[in-house]
Amino acid sequence: MMTSKEIRQSFKDYFASKGHQIVPSAPMVIKDDPTLMFTNAGMNQFKDIILGNAPVKYRRVANAQKCLRVSGKHNDLEEVGHDTYHHTMFEMLGNWSFGDYFKKEAIEFAWEYLTEILKLDKDRLYVTVFEGSPDEGLLRDSEAAEHWSRYLPAERIIDGSKKDNFWEMGDTGPCGPCSEIHIDIRSEEDRKKVNGLLLVNKSHPQVIEIWNLVFMQYNRKADGSLEELPAKVIDTGMGFERLCMAVQGKTSNYDSDIFQPLIQKIGELSRSRYGEDPQKDVAMRVVSDHVRAIAFSITDGQLPSNAKAGYVIRRILRRAVRYGYTFLGMKEPFMYKLIPTLIDVMGEAYPELIAQQKLVERVINEEEESFLRTLETGMRLLDKQIEEHKAAGKTQLEGAVAFQLYDTYGFPLDLTELILREHSMTVDTQGFNLEMKKQKDRARNAAVIETGDWVQVHEGEPEFVGYDLTACESRILRYRKVKQKNKQFYQVVFEKSPFYAEMGGQVGDSGVFIDKDGKVFRIFDTKRETNLAVHLCNEIPADPTGIFHLEVDIEKRTATECNHTATHLLHEALREVLGKHVEQKGSYVSPDVLRFDFSHFRKMTPEEIREVERRVTEKIRQDLKLEEHRHVSIDEAKASGAMALFGEKYGDEVRTVRFGTSIELCGGTHISSTGRIGTFRIVSESAIAAGVRRIEAVTAKKCEEYLYAMEDTLKSVKNMLNNPPDVAQALQRLLDENIEMKKTIQEFVKEKAEQLKQAVIADKEIINDIAVFKLTGSDISPDVVKDIAFQLKGQFPEKMFFVAGTSMKSKANITVMLSDDLVKKGLHAGNLVRQVAKFIEGGGGGQPHFATAGGKNVDGLSAAMQLILKNL
Repeated sequence: MMTSKEIRQSFKDYFASKGHQIVPSAPMVIKDDPTLMFTNAGMNQFKDIILGNAPVKYRRVANAQKCLRVSGKHNDLEEVGHDTYHHTMFEMLGNWSFGDYFKKEAIEFAWEYLTEILKLDKDRLYVTVFEGSPDEGLLRDSEAAEHWSRYLPAERIIDGSKKDNFWEMGDTGPCGPCSEIHIDIRSEEDRKKVNGLLLVNKSHPQVIEIWNLVFMQYNRKADGSLEELPAKVIDTGMGFERLCMAVQGKTSNYDSDIFQPLIQKIGELSRSRYGEDPQKDVAMRVVSDHVRAIAFSITDGQLPSNAKAGYVIRRILRRAVRYGYTFLGMKEPFMYKLIPTLIDVMGEAYPELIAQQKLVERVINEEEESFLRTLETGMRLLDKQIEEHKAAGKTQLEGAVAFQLYDTYGFPLDLTELILREHSMTVDTQGFNLEMKKQKDRARNAAVIETGDWVQVHEGEPEFVGYDLTACESRILRYRKVKQKNKQFYQVVFEKSPFYAEMGGQVGDSGVFIDKDGKVFRIFDTKRETNLAVHLCNEIPADPTGIFHLEVDIEKRTATECNHTATHLLHEALREVLGKHVEQKGSYVSPDVLRFDFSHFRKMTPEEIREVERRVTEKIRQDLKLEEHRHVSIDEAKASGAMALFGEKYGDEVRTVRFGTSIELCGGTHISSTGRIGTFRIVSESAIAAGVRRIEAVTAKKCEEYLYAMEDTLKSVKNMLNNPPDVAQALQRLLDENIEMKKTIQEFVKEKAEQLKQAVIADKEIINDIAVFKLTGSDISPDVVKDIAFQLKGQFPEKMFFVAGTSMKSKANITVMLSDDLVKKGLHAGNLVRQVAKFIEGGGGGQPHFATAGGKNVDGLSAAMQLILKNL
């Protein structure tokens, strides 16, 4: 039986023998495509070629690609673990042809590889072909069916719908029919009972699609019409995990040697056995799947966070922790302990796992600890809701409350339902779904972008000239209209442009282009989209066919370049001061600030920060000249000492930037010499994840403004202290006096509270055999009232009823404290204060034994206290 490692290699070897260039997997996290957060298909890294925005270097290509499907239309998250074949992170094996071979060869390669190399049973294979779409004038894909008829009988060549057998990149762009290969892995006994033909595309867990051959032959325009593509493309994708299941004779992806080592390790850590408890089995599958997605995301540079791609990764991690917590009894961090096992399984194919093992383990461990704390907080809040609902005679939790638990504390609905069921309660699922829909609608409305078709003005290849020029003459190649958030603007592609398009952390340039009559059109940003530099403008010329003068905003560009060059110097200084383990994990370079994320496992000391500043400043004073090398091979660049960053996709040729001993692979723009930076200061250093720190710094004019602000602050402090010769000593003296004064005040407050308490005790009343204590008055702190309430409960543990109606700074406060025996008899402090909060025009609540309310109407305190006392 072939191992997963052998299957992956056999695929690469086979297609290499057929003249395909084997290329490495692109990063799973996409950094420079605004339309995608993650690589969700093998074709993503070839998108620019397919769209015609990048030249074809190899006409035949094959690879194994890391993919993630947890957002957008490709979202398998909720199925993961509950079935046998869906995953978040998965590998896709694929082969491509860019204007070379087409349907005949693609079908021939697929059949030969599956049946001759992998020896899959031919009688268990079925294929689908596009049945056609009369409303679009598309006929059945008889060409594909005819090629398949060389290998399969006609009854196993099945017509498929447009939904299943017509692939589209998006609402617009390349598309075409596809042909799916399905395999029936059921037992012989089951196959005799039901013909596999009846189960294809019916979501049967053992009659599944393993390979999709896409024949891109059309371009979908904005009006929905189709036009033939001049160069046809083959794009195939085969699920590696499903393939391994089929080859290894399993009936679940999770039974293959990809997942079993992880599942066995999870069983060892949780003292559980896979296959004995259905709920535990689901949990083990969820964790084994999710830990792969999380680990590969971190190695590709995406840390868990509360925004965009980082939020998706955090959600996956929390889902895994929650399953471990609920069904495997894992109350302590455990997922980080799975990383060595994951490396044993996949480290050979993906060495980035080995290189970043320590970072991955630390990040996951910290995230687990953080979420377990959040989970405990959520449990306490849910317990409180259950207690309050029972006290009020309610048996259903509101949907909005369940959604808050889901959204804030990571409680999926099924966990809330499970806990409520234990208390004979239910949840308003309709209300929950309504809140979920509102959130999705908000996200969808924020992200929706309407784009028109590109209007071709001139033929030509766009060229960036911004390394050498900040102004040039150029023609418009194409433009299109865009609508986003009810705003309309244009995307313009120029033949030559000095405008840097946002990429690699550096913001895009802004500026102007001017027509022959001197009319100025503002470019407010420059973005990179599918390898095109698109210039964003609110207006375009009535006649776009002329020659235009382009000018970059020099002041903004220069400030950005100062920060970008300083980022390189900072990176080198950090490695010198902290150690060679420091690696870039992200950066942001704008005219105002530079932000640099790097691997380091402890907070930098003030001395280390000062030493880094000194080293960067020293390089600035040396006025090091920019040494730039374009079109260098990646191997030559690495040999020169330039570092390649994990999570970045590099072409065969790269650009290196050197300032003295600092040399990096970089596509951004830089200042001509370090002396032009002028000044540099680190303004903050903080943690953003386990093992990852963030520095924010300023340079040049912004640095001067920062230093002036610090100087002004110091002068103001000196003036307030009457200009002492030693500011620090004067401040310390003031702080010491303040501490002494606070002690005196605390003693006074304590003494006053004791006096108030004794007065309350002296005025005690007995009502229905209950000791009633009342406190009224103004300028009494709520903290003092609370302290008195708890002292009284300790002093009078039985049949004690305390009520206070006090004010502080014109704000009314009501406090109720009950002894435990009164609570057992049915009194509830929270209900009492809620009942009377209207009198003080406020609100409140609390626990059965202690509760408070606050409001703005002090005059209502007397009536509120009278109504509370009527409950006796």
